[in-house]
Amino acid sequence: MTRSVGVVIPTRGDRPRQLREAAAAVLAQHYPGPLALIVVADGVDRAAVAGQLAGVAGASRRTVRILANRRTPGLPGARNTGIDACDTDLVAFCDDDDVWLAGKLAAQTEALRGDAEFASCAIEVEYGGHRVPRLAGASMVTMSDLVRSRMVMVHSSTFLFQRGDLQADESAPGGQNEDWDLALRAAKRQPIVHVDRPLVRVRWGASHYAARWAERIAGLDWMLARHPELAVDPRGAARIYGQLAFSHAALGHRRAAARWAARAFAARLGEPRAPIALAVAAGLIPAPTVLSLLHSRGHGI
Repeated sequence: MTRSVGVVIPTRGDRPRQLREAAAAVLAQHYPGPLALIVVADGVDRAAVAGQLAGVAGASRRTVRILANRRTPGLPGARNTGIDACDTDLVAFCDDDDVWLAGKLAAQTEALRGDAEFASCAIEVEYGGHRVPRLAGASMVTMSDLVRSRMVMVHSSTFLFQRGDLQADESAPGGQNEDWDLALRAAKRQPIVHVDRPLVRVRWGASHYAARWAERIAGLDWMLARHPELAVDPRGAARIYGQLAFSHAALGHRRAAARWAARAFAARLGEPRAPIALAVAAGLIPAPTVLSLLHSRGHGI
């Protein structure tokens, strides 16, 4: 039996062109089962978002609903508003600046047959005119994988999961890492099934989150408190400490950057983020330049 799918797209209404493209790509999926699109207006007038989506391709063939965020303001609350409105078997997420590619939904629903609860897929990172595929090299993603590495391909716009107990955690500071937290909680239940083909185009150029350094610090602290196992794996711990060092360096907090860089080196001597953070802290290279160079290669800090 083909299962029904509800797709949740949160939006602030400030990326109308990308939102239309995201919605059209969802509605263009060749999926034989019931498919409903739920767009959640977060901190913006619902009517304004409805106007942005007027006449979007495919809307006449599928159910499209536009709702106001009824929960905590911000991305996790908007996602949960969408989940609450779903009466479908499965729930999927898509960010309003990303695009599902052809075959995404069919491949993932096939992967979710049996007892599997949660699916992801590989992505294609688009930045500055470049597109870089990011693959996992595996058909399963475990909790250990997500502890050792953030695994950028396990991205919120790839999530497809059984509707039930899983929701975004609305306590995430500024919405930071709520998707990583959700994936980790899902993987603790059972491994995530992964379709290792780029079936989502993730656009990094217009991210709301990339350079909010104070929120990134708070979000990493939040993850360490919620998931103590993140500090146990040396490679995973060094990565997080290096990210904290870089974020403090970007804010000009030299002592904090040096302190976290030292912890990163102590956890894993070869952690590359630590010397990069020290270079930023010393004023040798600006943080935005580092991010731009990394993003053009399909990587983040």
